[in-house]
Amino acid sequence: MSRLWKEFSKGLWKDLPPFKVVLGLCPVLAVTKTADNGFGMGMAVIFVLTMSNILVSIFRKIIPPKVRIACFIVIAASLVVSVELLMQAFAYPLYQQLGIFVPLIVVNCIILGRAEAFASKNPVLLSAADGLGMGIGFTISLTLLGGLRELFGYGTIFDNQIMPENFKPFSFMVEAPGAFVCLGLMLAAMNIFTSWQARRKGQAVLDNPGHDCKTCGICSR
Repeated sequence: MSRLWKEFSKGLWKDLPPFKVVLGLCPVLAVTKTADNGFGMGMAVIFVLTMSNILVSIFRKIIPPKVRIACFIVIAASLVVSVELLMQAFAYPLYQQLGIFVPLIVVNCIILGRAEAFASKNPVLLSAADGLGMGIGFTISLTLLGGLRELFGYGTIFDNQIMPENFKPFSFMVEAPGAFVCLGLMLAAMNIFTSWQARRKGQAVLDNPGHDCKTCGICSR
């Protein structure tokens, strides 16, 4: 049980996809004009990521190593088609808003990254916990970013008016540059908090750890 919790919980903070390992930034920046969009995309990613991890883990000993990436893409594509059909049937307005980014889940680096780095090397339960945790962390990240941009760009969160009636929205926040600014501010806030937390525990803090394979650690599990 402790191993299951470890694999599940790492995606909620330690290896939080957009902010800790900086993965899947395309949908993070493109679809987070509102909290609704971020949450909807996140739920789709949860389904695809969890199910792809499970299927890759089940068939990991059958899939030939030379064609494993192609097989991972086929698995992800089949799941994404299912998500598209469900969205068209039950959440068509959301599907229209997300647009091309729903089919692009197939090549989202989180999906392929977790399939290659974890699911293809671990049993089903651990792979499911890994996919679910990463998916929930990704959903929370998108929803928070979308909520922040919606709050200052429209004065609402989940279409509920939050700001006073005389509030003048910052249209910049719901444009493309606003996505980069919000993402940068959230990354900075998380880095500051992580540094403070490390100092509080008496751990060493690297001023510029860099972003490379040696510092990532995500593939070593």
